[in-house]
Amino acid sequence: MALRVKTYSGYKADERPISFEIDGRSYEVSELVDRWYGPDYEYFRVRADDGNTYILRHDRSDGEWTLTAYRRESGS
Repeated sequence: MALRVKTYSGYKADERPISFEIDGRSYEVSELVDRWYGPDYEYFRVRADDGNTYILRHDRSDGEWTLTAYRRESGS
């Protein structure tokens, strides 16, 4: 699965995701639900414009993004 993430960069680079693409399909982040940090990574729980929830992991050491979880909301 190919994942590309566009980010907002404020006071630091890659501060938070604003949109992402999975296998050629684009999603806008409509809500940043939660975020948490580890020593070299951070996780973002986001709700996308399709109404579903995604957890994106950003590895700060190499800049790689991965999709770690997906939850389809009822009615989506």
